Amino acid sequence: MSWTREKRYRSYSSWSNNEIKNLKIQAENSPYKPGYHISPLSGLLNDPNGFSYFNGKWHVFYQSFPFGPVHGLKSWVHCISDDLVHWSNLGNELVPSTKYDSHGVYSGSALAIKNNLLLAYTGNVRDKSWQRTSFQNGALMNQQGQITKIEQPLIRQPQHVTEHFRDPQLLRDSENYYILLGAQDKKTLKGEFSWFKSIDLKNWEDMGYLKHPFKDLGYMVECPNLVFVDGHPVLIFCPQGLPQKELKYKNIYPNVYSVGTSFDFSSGTFNGEPDSLSNLDDGFDVYASQAFTAPNGTTYLISWIGLPEIKYPTDQENWAHCLSLVKKLHFEDGHLLQTPLSAQKKLSIKKSELITAPSIAGIQEVNENADQQYELELSIDADQEGNLLLASSKDHKQGIQMSFNTAQNGNLTVDRSKAGIQFASKYGTKRSIKLPHQQSLNLNIFIDHSVCEIFVNKGENVLTLRYFAPQKNTKIAFISNNGIKYSGRYTKLTDM
Repeated sequence: MSWTREKRYRSYSSWSNNEIKNLKIQAENSPYKPGYHISPLSGLLNDPNGFSYFNGKWHVFYQSFPFGPVHGLKSWVHCISDDLVHWSNLGNELVPSTKYDSHGVYSGSALAIKNNLLLAYTGNVRDKSWQRTSFQNGALMNQQGQITKIEQPLIRQPQHVTEHFRDPQLLRDSENYYILLGAQDKKTLKGEFSWFKSIDLKNWEDMGYLKHPFKDLGYMVECPNLVFVDGHPVLIFCPQGLPQKELKYKNIYPNVYSVGTSFDFSSGTFNGEPDSLSNLDDGFDVYASQAFTAPNGTTYLISWIGLPEIKYPTDQENWAHCLSLVKKLHFEDGHLLQTPLSAQKKLSIKKSELITAPSIAGIQEVNENADQQYELELSIDADQEGNLLLASSKDHKQGIQMSFNTAQNGNLTVDRSKAGIQFASKYGTKRSIKLPHQQSLNLNIFIDHSVCEIFVNKGENVLTLRYFAPQKNTKIAFISNNGIKYSGRYTKLTDM
């Protein structure tokens, strides 16, 4: 299908019910469609937005182009949950409809204020020569779930930034409200964080750029999030074009975080070290993560499992991407950990304890028919070296390969080069992390048809990837010279 500009920006009302129905059927029948991850009913899913708790429910929206696997006239799809695990899709509830969002409802956030949930989002507007202007708009959702747009923009594009000015995060302290934005400076064409303050949510004062210790943030900052985790200020963002001297990464664009020493709202100052940037996820496919702190004080994170400007195999089926599991952020022994929620156990159908399988010709069959929706908990003893195969074929020649060494020079490498249809190979097929020397390796692995989320050592590292293997490839096995000493549990999971 040829996606012309005209087709990408057709009005929603011009798409027939039959066209939409066929797109939904195509996505639903895909063998790669996740069962317990949020995925689109049709078309494209990208950035999570408006992640919040309001009126007794958890809310997350996702940016959507429901008519195909491309970026076009965007809207927000609304999902709600009672437990952050089972999500109901309420459909497109924030769509382009005004002169301030005529060419797309782009990413943003939410903040519960009394009896309403305030939504802040970027309105994408193009003129006749296709020049873009970005407006930061607002909308209010009441307790009945009705959304009303605020007539005038909250913030208009300042003179000192380019058209790349987007992704507002709403914040507040004891006295004021704030908006943190990703921006590109017009003079330097470098990425920055814009910082705005308001006392009434109507009049917003431009406080300039956020003060921070980082030397070079590339040419654009996207999806900024400032959260406080166990009292520590944590800045999460996507610096497009980040120089490799600032942080080593392999994906087309990184999703990073920095733990600061303090944050001053009044001056907009994030204090920390210039070399404190870390990859949020050490895998292949995480971007545009959004975090918020719930009323109970717990900070949660959800991410887009997808990357800009990368073609995925499901594009051929007219749908693309999904969201990650919700993770809890917390500190332990000075490390920022990302851990799956205990509520994920609600998806459990059947659990089985793993008994160390015998090694036959160097192969230990952990599970010969592991299905396509499961959690695998593994503890691998220290001083072990070998490979763990997931979604493996019968002959063990295909699958996700995890090479590990829990001896003195500990490391873990995930290789998807033989895990099905290849894509994004320009950016490499392997991702590696270091492991503690001579310590056991604890893994929580979630498999969902074409999604793999790997939590290492209680969430000290997370590696997330998409893979597109034949659905008959369901074996789990170790391959090693001497046999692997391990214990664990296999849990079959149902749809959310």
